Amino acid sequence: MASNKTVFFIIGTLLIILGLFMLIPYGVQTFYKENSHSFLSSSFVTILIGSLFVLANIQKEYRLNLKQTFLFSTFAWLSIAIFGSIPFILANLDFSISDAFFESMSGITTTGSTVIANLDQTPKSILMWRAIMQWLGGVGIIVMAITVLPLLKVGGMQLFRIESSDKPEKILPRTIQIASIIISTYLVLTLSCAFFYKISGMNFFDSIAHAMTTIATGGFSTHNDSIGYFNNPKIELIAIAFIILGSIPFIAYLKFIKGNRKVFFQDVQIKGLIYLFLFSAIAMFIYLLFTNNNILTIEKIRIASFNVVSILSGTGYVTNDFSLWGKFPLIFFLFLMFIGGCAGSTACGIKIFRFQLLFLFLNNQIKKLIYPNSVFVLKYNNQKITDNYMNSIIIFVFAYLFIFILIAMLLSITGLDFLSAISGAATSISNVGPGLGEMIGPNGNFKAIPEVSKWILSFGMLLGRLELFAVLILFFPSFWRN
Repeated sequence: MASNKTVFFIIGTLLIILGLFMLIPYGVQTFYKENSHSFLSSSFVTILIGSLFVLANIQKEYRLNLKQTFLFSTFAWLSIAIFGSIPFILANLDFSISDAFFESMSGITTTGSTVIANLDQTPKSILMWRAIMQWLGGVGIIVMAITVLPLLKVGGMQLFRIESSDKPEKILPRTIQIASIIISTYLVLTLSCAFFYKISGMNFFDSIAHAMTTIATGGFSTHNDSIGYFNNPKIELIAIAFIILGSIPFIAYLKFIKGNRKVFFQDVQIKGLIYLFLFSAIAMFIYLLFTNNNILTIEKIRIASFNVVSILSGTGYVTNDFSLWGKFPLIFFLFLMFIGGCAGSTACGIKIFRFQLLFLFLNNQIKKLIYPNSVFVLKYNNQKITDNYMNSIIIFVFAYLFIFILIAMLLSITGLDFLSAISGAATSISNVGPGLGEMIGPNGNFKAIPEVSKWILSFGMLLGRLELFAVLILFFPSFWRN
């Protein structure tokens, strides 16, 4: 029988793992002779609390039913964000609790928004911790998207079930089995990215830190100017390649490992991602071609391609301040923020498959008007799509847009200007990173916004990362009734 003990046992285990990862930036502190032991203290506290959770919830058998799975999904991310903020609080960064939690939540949800004003002068250990948080958040959401969210039937994610017969009670053994393959793939991609960054001009520290945030499509950088700091076309090309690899559903990697060598060319969602990248990059290049005469044509191709890939995937790296390009890029990039990458990847947003299904549904509805006596079967990746499934997609998109408007309104009430409120809401719920405008745009940060705004944005990040309903369901009294 499933019980809440299983939930807290797993959360305790995750906290122990988080505490062990804190020893990596402690090693960085020692190597660079930083005058602080904040990560050693943070590691001790996190491992201690995690161990108490584990010891207090030991039982003979560990199972999760549907209710406990919803509970685990939200509490796991929330607890990691809370304990992940401890190093920021103990470091000499002049961080308030709001700042520390915001930075931690931004990291673990792979959002990439930051309250650090001067990254170039920030301790290396903190920069490494930010990268680790995003790397852990990336692999965590992949495992959840493949093993947990499909069973919760959140926003149409049930389409990506690995086995149609799976039940909630099988979550734990299946997750452990699949997680080992995913982590291995994820680690290989990360090391490969770091290797190519290193041979292309980055130093060892930057290559490791950027590799982790590239594969996680998180966007935390070690420099104020992000990837633009290096001003290196090779580095930007490598970033584009590995951002796309991180935006591909990892279930495709699983199928490839199992012998399906054509999966990357057959998957409708992957093809949609590539087509959208190409179309958006070409559209932005054409715009720059006729509006920015001071930039060379080859440079326009370069900056258009990189920034489109970065924003669409939710990575948030920048090479140029696109807020200075004119009004069209602001609207266009805001639109791309909502779309996001593929489901089952580290990318964020509404996800490409939902837009594809909505277009197929619209096409079917038009056909029914023309041929009222005909029967049209809706299929996606050779799977039949039922009316109930389409309803879940439509409800998710409606809820997504409604919550976006609600967050934007709340941010405006706290004192943010219109552009900052709109783009801030979009970046939080879409887990993108930089917003638009002078304050939170590509060359700004979230340090100066009101404290209450940071908490609102942090909640928006959690909602967006966990597909809305996995969090919202906890606010319904009926969920807590036996």
